[in-house]
Amino acid sequence: MSVLTSLAQLEAAAAGIAQPLATVRHCHLADHPLVMVPLKLAGEAAAPLAVMIGSDPAAPALLAVPQPRNRDLRFAFAAELAQVVLKHIETHHGAVEDLPPAKDGTERIRYTDAPQLLVPNRGGVGFLRMLGRSTRFRRTDGPYAVEPSVPVLGRWLTWYTDRHDHPGSALLMTMTEALRLHWATGQSSLEDGNLAALLGWIAPPGGMDGPAAAARAEDPVLSPPAGPVTDPGFDNEVLAPAIAAFDASGRDPRAEERVRRVLEGQLAPTWELMWRAVEVLRALPEGASVPARWERDRDSFTYFHQTFGEAYPQARRDSPVRAAKRLHDMERAQDAYDAQRAFDDPLVMAEHRLNGLAFGGTVTECDPTRLDESGKRPKLRPHLRVGTEDPVRLDPGTEVCSAARPGLKGRVVSVDGASVLLELTGGLGRKLTPEPGSVPGVGARVVFTSLIPGSFGPSRFPDKENTPWTHGGPPADYEPTDEDAAEDWS
Repeated sequence: MSVLTSLAQLEAAAAGIAQPLATVRHCHLADHPLVMVPLKLAGEAAAPLAVMIGSDPAAPALLAVPQPRNRDLRFAFAAELAQVVLKHIETHHGAVEDLPPAKDGTERIRYTDAPQLLVPNRGGVGFLRMLGRSTRFRRTDGPYAVEPSVPVLGRWLTWYTDRHDHPGSALLMTMTEALRLHWATGQSSLEDGNLAALLGWIAPPGGMDGPAAAARAEDPVLSPPAGPVTDPGFDNEVLAPAIAAFDASGRDPRAEERVRRVLEGQLAPTWELMWRAVEVLRALPEGASVPARWERDRDSFTYFHQTFGEAYPQARRDSPVRAAKRLHDMERAQDAYDAQRAFDDPLVMAEHRLNGLAFGGTVTECDPTRLDESGKRPKLRPHLRVGTEDPVRLDPGTEVCSAARPGLKGRVVSVDGASVLLELTGGLGRKLTPEPGSVPGVGARVVFTSLIPGSFGPSRFPDKENTPWTHGGPPADYEPTDEDAAEDWS
């Protein structure tokens, strides 16, 4: 936790209302996201109980399993869920935009939009991950066959949850994480995981402050849990009798409707909270780098949609080379995401200034035409001395760039008390004299940071066929087996 976040939490506790941690919205919000509020049976890893789902706040669909331990009913539920999710996905692959050809001359396109899913919390993501894993290997013929849409749903849910792990991706978002990225409350991080309590601090109902609204949210009768786990009292006193009555009735439609009613009562409050959270986030202006990250999400959606029928379902475990590439890609994405948020938002940059990864101040000395003649050719290397009151923790030689103009790059020459000497190395033009306005003059206010987009460079990995023996050697070509679908909880 940063110093700025801690200060914001103290101020929130004193004021009784959440304090902003950002001035802009750092995530994409689709015009019509698909909101999903899932519930699962207590004590079961992936036994679906119900889900409230839809893109219209006024018209949610309720899908429920009256007896979650019944395999046929569970996969009938999965087929219903597939109809809704796949329909939402299919509405986003119509219009395309042309992209520059690839290096090998292959034509490239990108869908102009991508389907976005929203869930209340990280538990919802975990539930979708397990549900995808339990459905994507299912057979559509032979014994225990399922509807053809069920394994298709499983592959898409697996893809969405994989993208959620990618820093900066907005294809599958959790409301609690999105809100916590932009506001600090006066309660603990564990309590911030409760969507009702978190929204109570950010946008308390009329006549209430944050603590009072959060305390109200702790009542499971007034504010049922946002799932996927249900309240134990509800399980024992309401749900269990309703399911038992369904079993005893021989699947009487009236008994099934009773189960649906009690589940709807648990889901409806969270459904309303989800759309309130969307409104709160949408009120913030979008950050400058958000569209570029959404382009990468659309690239990923386009590729997966176009190659969907050309590959097997995702394997349960990545091969060594694929796992290494995936980790490297996520580290690069995290590096770029941190830098982009800082450049978009002075409040985020302030955190880095307090941590010593950035500094701001006034230019006190400037030598804009200085040349470095130590090599074969002279190079333009202006010197800047910046007076600062920030705690600079950057070693000499550290690469930095300007927060106002990231193309203006340099390196730290020395840190002397309240001043930093910089040597500018990029963003000056191609000549031995700097382009007009490229070098900040004496008296200019500047901010420089070691967070440089793209500083985490690409890396080369061997082909799968050249996997080193230290990692098991070249793996066999993957083909799904019956063991892939065999899970203790399925």
